Parts: sequence; C-alpha cells; structure tokens
Amino acid sequence: MRLDKFLKVSRLIKRRTVANEACDAGRVLVNGKPAKASVKVKVGDVIEIQFGTKTVKVEVLDIQDTTKKEEAKDLFRYL
Repeated sequence: MRLDKFLKVSRLIKRRTVANEACDAGRVLVNGKPAKASVKVKVGDVIEIQFGTKTVKVEVLDIQDTTKKEEAKDLFRYL
C-alpha cells in the first residue's frame, strides 16, 4: 500500500493530500529514510512523522484498504 494512503486509512494524518504534502516536505521517514508518498509500506516498517516540534514513531502491524474509526488504531503500534 502507498505511504500516503496508509497514513490516511490508519488515521495518523486526516487527509491524503496532507499526507502527500508531509511526504514531499521530508517530514515522513520510513525505516529511518525520508520517504515519498508513493513508497510501498509493508508490515513491520517503522514510520516516523514530524508534526512541528512533536515526533510520532509507529510500527505497521496490519494493512487494510479501508477501516472503521475504532479499528484504525489496530493497524499500527506506537514506539
């Protein structure tokens, strides 16, 4: 699954366009490397997102095309 779509489906970032912009600005790292929005995300990948002064680090546990709001938090684990 594309990185921008995963960020939207997992509710880490609310909109796909915002996820796209964050990737283009270099604020999203996958396994320690700056990632473009088109990078394929796999189970076990570590995603790091910089929101201003705060950094969120998560590990991908599951990948689904769609998910309910309550189940979105099961797609990743905070590190």
